[in-house]
Amino acid sequence: MESRIRGYLGFRVIKTAAAALAAIVTATALAVDNPLSAGLLAILGVETTRWRGLRIVFARFAASLVGLLLAMVLFRLIGFHIWVLSLYILIGFPLLGRFGLKDGIVTGSVIVFHLFAKKEVSLQAFAGELWLLLIGLGWATVFNLAYMPKESKRLSELRLLTEESMAAIFAQLARHLRDPQTVWAGTELIEADNAIERGIETSARARENRLIPQDEPWQLYFHMRRDQLDSVKLMMESVAFVSSKVPQAEMIARLFDRLSQDVKSEFYEGETERMLDELEASFRGMALPATRDEFETRAALLQLSRELRRCLAIAKRAKRPKSSSAPAIIQ
Repeated sequence: MESRIRGYLGFRVIKTAAAALAAIVTATALAVDNPLSAGLLAILGVETTRWRGLRIVFARFAASLVGLLLAMVLFRLIGFHIWVLSLYILIGFPLLGRFGLKDGIVTGSVIVFHLFAKKEVSLQAFAGELWLLLIGLGWATVFNLAYMPKESKRLSELRLLTEESMAAIFAQLARHLRDPQTVWAGTELIEADNAIERGIETSARARENRLIPQDEPWQLYFHMRRDQLDSVKLMMESVAFVSSKVPQAEMIARLFDRLSQDVKSEFYEGETERMLDELEASFRGMALPATRDEFETRAALLQLSRELRRCLAIAKRAKRPKSSSAPAIIQ
């Protein structure tokens, strides 16, 4: 995971360096005053995804224009005094925040401070700052849109880790139902939780890298798994109350054996649900518990079966039936 992050950040650093160089060279070629500021603006404009880059660049360009106009008014009315910069911050920052342009505060400040250093309020000075914005943020946009690393391989790895971890969890639940004295460290639960959260984050980044907005099937998949894992955690609480071996526990254990296989399928198999229907029907025909311990165990197993049905319903909504000709949730 750390190597993956380093690689992704390293790629962004390369794009940032290229954007800054291109902006400085362009500003120098066009004889724009202080071309290094164009490089700084390009650095501020490079982002991690295409759509985030477009949103941030727009916010920074708009905030810079608002800040520039405000600063020119202040400098014209009051003059170029150091304390006027503080006045600009007191007025400008809340104003930009109110208009939803907080992401452009730093970029706008760069332009305003540059104008202060020139000590000039004129149409020519305004045009010069506008050129810096167009060149710096323009090159940042070019490199934001040019290329973003593909996430499909990483998402497939996270999916495999999620399904392997959840299959191991179901196998452990089956073991505990057969032998209540079984001790489990619970590492697979942590692994599944981490993989799902990383999957949601990565799939969101993949969606923002699409030039044409559309639903991201990986997001649907990992959100489905997160809902299921929440259900699994509740099932674990019910299993913890099973302190003695009863026939019903063995029956539910067989469901978890089957579920440990179904969880890896791209389609909704339906076999576990059918087995659960038969199991609940057989429960209703069984004799009532004879002891308090058996009553508490049977009550925990009943709650477990209900939560298991909810877990299956989550998968049934998100996955396609195996008999359907429709494609699976992830191709």
